[in-house]
Amino acid sequence: MAGKSKGGKSKAKAQAESQGASVEPEAPVADVVEEAMPENGQVSEAAPAADGGAADVEKEEGDAAVAAQAAEKPAEGELHLYPVTVKTQSGEKLELQLSPGDSVIDVKQFLLDAPETCFYTCYDLILHTKDGSAHQLEDYNEISEIADITTGGCTLEMVAATYDERSIRSHLRRVRELLSLSSLHVSLSTSLALQQESAQAKNADTGKTAGQELDGLNFMEDNTVALTSLLASAPAEIKCVDSIVFSSFNPPPSYRRLHGDLIYIDVVTLEGNKCCITGSSKSFYVNASNGSILDSRPLKQSHEASTLVGLLQNISAKFKKGFREILDRKASAHPFENVQALLPVTSWLGAYPVQEHKRDAARAEDSVVLSYGTELIGMQRDWNEELQSCREFPHGNPQERILRGRALYKVTCDFVDAAVKGAVGVINRCIPPINPTDPECFHMYVHNNIFFSFAVDSDYEHISKDQKPDCQNGPGRSTPVPFPDLGAKADRDHAALNSKTEEPNSVLEASAEAQIADSEQATYASANNDLKGTKSYQEADIPGLYNLAMAIIDYRGHRVVAQSIIPGILQGDKSDSLLYGSVDNGKKISWNEAFHAKVVEAAKRLHVKEHSVLDGSGNPVKLAATVECKGIVGSDDRHYILDLMRVTPRDSNYIGLQHRFCVLRPELVASFVEVESTKKSPVQKVPDIPAELNGPESKDQHDSASDATAASVDTDDKSDESPAPTPAESNNSADEILFNPNVFTEYKLAGSPEVSLRTTVCLLSLSRFKQHCALRYSQEIAEDEALVKKVGSYLLDTVIPKFVQDLCSLDVSPMDGQTLTDVLHSNGINVRYLGKVAGMIKHLPHLWDLFSAEIIVRSAKHVVKEILRQSPDHNIAPAVAHFLNCFAGKVLAASTKGSAGSTQSKTQKAQKLSPSASSRKGQPVYCHLTSDGVWSDIKEFARHKYQFEVPDDARVGAKKIAVLRNLCQKVGVTIAARKYELNSAAPFQASDILNLQPIVKHSVPTCTDARKLMEAGKIRMAEGTLNEAYALFSEAFSLLQQINGPMHKDAANCCRYLAMVLYHAGDIAGAIVQQHRELIINERCLGLDHPDTAHSYGNMALFYHGLNQTELALRHMSRTLLLLSLASGPDHPDVAATLINVAMMYQDASNMSTALRYLQAALTKNERILGPDHVQTAVCYHALAIAFSSMGNYKLSVQHETKTHGILVKQLGSDDSRTKDSENWLKTFKEREKQAHPGLYQAVQAAAIKYGDGSANVKKSLNAAVVGEGVPRGRGVDERGAKATAEVRKKAAARGLNLRNGPAANRASELNHILNLINSAASASAASPTANAQRTESEGPQSNGPALNGAKEAKDTNRPPAKVDSQTPVGLGASLELKKQKSKQKAQ
Repeated sequence: MAGKSKGGKSKAKAQAESQGASVEPEAPVADVVEEAMPENGQVSEAAPAADGGAADVEKEEGDAAVAAQAAEKPAEGELHLYPVTVKTQSGEKLELQLSPGDSVIDVKQFLLDAPETCFYTCYDLILHTKDGSAHQLEDYNEISEIADITTGGCTLEMVAATYDERSIRSHLRRVRELLSLSSLHVSLSTSLALQQESAQAKNADTGKTAGQELDGLNFMEDNTVALTSLLASAPAEIKCVDSIVFSSFNPPPSYRRLHGDLIYIDVVTLEGNKCCITGSSKSFYVNASNGSILDSRPLKQSHEASTLVGLLQNISAKFKKGFREILDRKASAHPFENVQALLPVTSWLGAYPVQEHKRDAARAEDSVVLSYGTELIGMQRDWNEELQSCREFPHGNPQERILRGRALYKVTCDFVDAAVKGAVGVINRCIPPINPTDPECFHMYVHNNIFFSFAVDSDYEHISKDQKPDCQNGPGRSTPVPFPDLGAKADRDHAALNSKTEEPNSVLEASAEAQIADSEQATYASANNDLKGTKSYQEADIPGLYNLAMAIIDYRGHRVVAQSIIPGILQGDKSDSLLYGSVDNGKKISWNEAFHAKVVEAAKRLHVKEHSVLDGSGNPVKLAATVECKGIVGSDDRHYILDLMRVTPRDSNYIGLQHRFCVLRPELVASFVEVESTKKSPVQKVPDIPAELNGPESKDQHDSASDATAASVDTDDKSDESPAPTPAESNNSADEILFNPNVFTEYKLAGSPEVSLRTTVCLLSLSRFKQHCALRYSQEIAEDEALVKKVGSYLLDTVIPKFVQDLCSLDVSPMDGQTLTDVLHSNGINVRYLGKVAGMIKHLPHLWDLFSAEIIVRSAKHVVKEILRQSPDHNIAPAVAHFLNCFAGKVLAASTKGSAGSTQSKTQKAQKLSPSASSRKGQPVYCHLTSDGVWSDIKEFARHKYQFEVPDDARVGAKKIAVLRNLCQKVGVTIAARKYELNSAAPFQASDILNLQPIVKHSVPTCTDARKLMEAGKIRMAEGTLNEAYALFSEAFSLLQQINGPMHKDAANCCRYLAMVLYHAGDIAGAIVQQHRELIINERCLGLDHPDTAHSYGNMALFYHGLNQTELALRHMSRTLLLLSLASGPDHPDVAATLINVAMMYQDASNMSTALRYLQAALTKNERILGPDHVQTAVCYHALAIAFSSMGNYKLSVQHETKTHGILVKQLGSDDSRTKDSENWLKTFKEREKQAHPGLYQAVQAAAIKYGDGSANVKKSLNAAVVGEGVPRGRGVDERGAKATAEVRKKAAARGLNLRNGPAANRASELNHILNLINSAASASAASPTANAQRTESEGPQSNGPALNGAKEAKDTNRPPAKVDSQTPVGLGASLELKKQKSKQKAQ
């Protein structure tokens, strides 16, 4: 379904770039999958691919694409492609692979991506069939509606169409895009592969080893230098033309319009020729204008073409040459590097030194004509109508779901883009409010058919209650909302726009607590909850029940909520528009039977109970949602539900007005429901395919932590779609796991005569008659409250301890603030529990540093946002730089006279942040900030929000790049990528602040079908049926590419799983192709320095090492260490595991000196951060034992393996298989030590032959260890540190008998000094405290990965002689066969 030219260059490009492309992922080892299909479904091992350069691997990607045909029937999303020849306007021919379901717009997109036709924008398509008939195609037609291309013989012809004013401007914009390389995002991995290829060609006989060229161990000690290495240099621009701008002759005079003139363009060629080009309705030509007088006559008749590119090629030879170079440059890049991400990620680092800003008339024109939003006046999009129309698309079969999903994803992404631009315009005061007479903090805005409103930071305001509201100040929109009804978050004002009836004077007398409670509706928390609730209802997908498109934008300290507009809500005052819910806090509750039926249907999927509440008059009303939700009928007669702040129940651990919107996470509710359902009806659990798709959500929650924003709803949908669909069965099985969302609130529930039946005092004051009448209702309410309390206890007593256990055993290994947040959310833990979890992991330094740094950064974020809100435009960069200096440096008070008291007291806090006080002195607001004052605010916020006491040494720990990175990412600050002296008093300057970017949260839908396929594929991979797993992952990738395009994090996960399957199958080259895809997608969708990107580089390194390209592998490992150091700092278990990987690679390159240095560094790190008795420390000892064995120094092998065995006995017990394996290794080393003296080399070689050593086994061991078990663990990344360590140990086991370069005794004599250092370090560290509370084997079924270190499980043929079929030692996990047995047991 993608185009390819005769040369085959554009096939992969069009496959990747097309949003609607239906492309089967490449299977470069289809022969492996097809040849070996035994009865048990396993893929037999094939010989590894021949060594070749990375460029050869990439070339295979475009030409050797074969889909794995493992399943007997076609996959759900599979589409068959048929070749169709296309004749271009220039007479050239190329071939497209099309599907009958493709629309004409899809075909034109393919042609727009092909190099031969990329500059054609205005043409008609004529379809010629084999019977000789011709059909002109309309844009929205499907090919199958016109002709049957499956019979063959069909051709397409591009025929030039006439331009109009809109299409000719689009043509000029397209030409400018083609002449720029700014859209090309070249991955460092691609560059490294190309450099390696050229280096091999130049230096084939130099004899240099990888170890001599790459030895970068010490750079980990100072990762401030790493900032300068993170960003790759921008690709050099290829100049084709000096300038292309709109001519000042525009617009064409009326008499020339009658001749077809549409536009005039001034062009200066590289030859220095200036010409004025006329763009008419049929062509482009150079006119005879000279000077300031228009002469519309053609200068030369030959200078005319149907496209601007064609004309410029005729008049400029340098343009023709440069344009060809640009096309070649883009064609040589990886196809995914040309794809534009619809939701691009922002970077916290900018290029340094800052690039020169040069004149660009075209750029200036674009910036002037663009409005705030995405469309000009008169062309605004009706976002609500587009969104709801897309939701009404039929979705009964796979193809309909693909079309519907694609339309929803595209419209939502466009809405988010428009909302971000509009929110920036609102905050910059470029868009006028619709209620200018109200205080500025209550202003609402409508722009580009999007409704904007502000949410306030009530958490920070609550701890600074002494501040006075200053709504009249320009940027000061963050004060507590003083009007109960006005204070409703402005997106609620769709329903409450005309319900502001409270008098301001009456509100001013309200208590502080009541003001806080009322203003909570407009707080950050309620906005977040509303977005989560909107996502939940979107995923529930109830016919006839609609939601609004929604996005939350944080920029310059403000939070703006953007929503699509309900039709008619702003134009008229319909008295019957509110059908459901309340706009006055329950005084009057509307109800409609038809609306209620739809809400009940959604409530069943969301585990919400149908219940009764009392309105202000005491009348009971039955609801299936919260009281404050609003059901509105728009002028389009659609039923909309909004204000979904409490779709999940209240958190019973946080009760009180100040915690009004502290609700539980959907993931926790889903997990609790699953556990309770299992207890009540275990017989109903049927292990078929749909049940499998539901099961891994709890068993492998951590795997999708990076996708945690939508995981909760997926779980709900999966449980709802499991094969027991009748409502009766559902109600019976979940009879007591439906939650009343209105318990523990101020609303009156049915049967309660007072505000709340919870209050025992109120119950005692009732008469006996009222008690008797309310008994049944109060009992039901008590049960509802008990169930909510039970969930809260489940969170505290089960979920959090289990999560802490996983952290300690490294089953979960977050590396930075984002991955920590993701893994918390995936486990159903709210971020407000950070302080509680932090108190439970104090014994592990790396986790304590991570949690405390996250709390500090989140607290600092609120402080800096307050500063940004109070800073005018011209002080933003100085204010941010000053705050960073206060945070990481040492900033004292400006003087001892006037500001000696401006330190830590609350009374001075208002003065520090009050713009009026500072303006009187003529100083900016931020000048009053000091380090002591900032850290006092941070500690106070952390104590209030997270119940966490910031340690006294936290200011020293904040002087880390990882902490700075986390803070910049959360605030949206971009700083220069230079080396910072963080130990100085003022490390930052105003010139270091390069940008301030909006941070966006959105409700972009996810592809649930693809996620279900991935879950099923992971189960198949765990069972060892690789052919079925490959088919499922391929189908999932095909769906994702058709719906979301390739630039999506779910597509990256599919590529990773495909690489794992191919690696298991023995095709390393094919795995590299898929892994390279994942790496590019992660760089573009997650960020250059995201931990997932780091692990992608690590996997690429291990794959290249499997092809014996050690130097290229080490360069990727160097990048991995760089990224890990930025994300987590040098002290993290994943860093230690990566160092072991690097050591093994140097060992294979016969550079034992460097290998031992890396192993020593890994041992030191693990002992420091995990303790000397941790299993990961035993990993290091075992790796050292293997290294010494390969050198022939068996005495040291015995010493280190003895330490390994001792740790395993202490942690696992003597009966554990890993302990027994270590014992076997120890016996082997002792036997070799006895035989080593007279004929060391001969004895080792004989032992190697006896125990099956060899290059094939080495590669097989690497294959199994690197890919690991089928069901991965830990926040969506399978290649965690523990797994990487497991790979090293397996590989080390294979290398233990291998002497590649002669007798090892010669090398051993050169390393005595290093060995002494290792021994001394090991003995010195023995006194350090041990890590406690490690997981045992018996706890394995409860965990999300193997016991202890979560190492991946795989087969390995290299075993000690005493146990050939057992595990290799030191926590390598079970074999693949054992994993199959465990999986079957769990299914039973």
